[in-house]
Amino acid sequence: MGLDFFPSRTLTFYLVKLFITRIIAVLIMLVLVLQVLDLLTESGQILAQPGNGQAQMWTYVTLRTPQLIARFLPYSVLLATLFTFWPLNQNSEVVSMRAAGLSAHQILAPMLLTALVVALASFTFNERVVTRSTATLKAWQAVSYGVMPKTSATRNNVYLRDGDNILMAASLTGAGNAIVMTNVTWYRRNAQLMVISTIKAPRATYAAPGWRLEQASEFDVQSAQSKALGAAVVAQSVSPQQVSISKVDADAENIFELARSITALKAAGRRTAELEGKWWHKITAPLSALLMPLLGSVAAFGLARSGQLLVRGVIGMMLGFAYFVFDNAALAIGNFGGYPPLIAAWAPFTLFFLVGETVLVRTEE
Repeated sequence: MGLDFFPSRTLTFYLVKLFITRIIAVLIMLVLVLQVLDLLTESGQILAQPGNGQAQMWTYVTLRTPQLIARFLPYSVLLATLFTFWPLNQNSEVVSMRAAGLSAHQILAPMLLTALVVALASFTFNERVVTRSTATLKAWQAVSYGVMPKTSATRNNVYLRDGDNILMAASLTGAGNAIVMTNVTWYRRNAQLMVISTIKAPRATYAAPGWRLEQASEFDVQSAQSKALGAAVVAQSVSPQQVSISKVDADAENIFELARSITALKAAGRRTAELEGKWWHKITAPLSALLMPLLGSVAAFGLARSGQLLVRGVIGMMLGFAYFVFDNAALAIGNFGGYPPLIAAWAPFTLFFLVGETVLVRTEE
């Protein structure tokens, strides 16, 4: 009796096959087009680095492609829903299913099951592949597509405060007392928070206390003169523990690592609302694929000869894209503290699930 929610085995496999093949086809098309456009934008910067060539271009493609797949998989499910329902309605197959006694929910059930499997696969792919490629790509971009960092634990654009002064590192590797910073800049500021001098160094290590800048050079703002310092120790109140929690990139950490980072930041008294919102979004983003068949199903029902099939398809597409707009807006508002992280992540999903169910129930009536 539990299987009564689905149509017959033959019809279920038929709909699943149609749906999954269109998801894959649309995803491949989107990723190929967007990857070419993105590569055209970044190729100049990649090839500007001495020694870079075709191998580095392919490296960029392998690191960027997982990000594109993760971002556009829900869009692919939405478009695949429309491309599946449109011909089914056009060829009166949906009418035949309804005449056989199937409800709208039963017709949609194989699509929802497929979308759920896609959502679970997307979540696993994001946590196992996308986070690692994102961390590596950002670390590579931090060195202007130079020598690829050897460790995936590299973080970039780290800012640390020592009183009124600021220590900035383009990239950071290691942990604890073994932390190594590269492309380091030390900004000395006066009581009015105006920069009075800067010290730059290609490398910095922990000096217990402080951070030893190697091959440092100082630029004095007032005299506009530079001088070589050799080694210099700065930021003596900044500990390795502060460095470890100074910058957390939610996109480069999986859901378990991000949870530990949030716990560490809370223990240090730091604000974590933005990171908590992104933690929840790691669940709702893949799960959005489950909404797409529901929102796009408006194209499945209604008589094709009524002349409103195109209008229904456009409405389904608008509903799907409206979800992504609301989702991004809610996440941004949550980052600013307008919503609690839980509401910011789940409110768009809940709202559009109810909208989709409402449309489907009205279709049943």
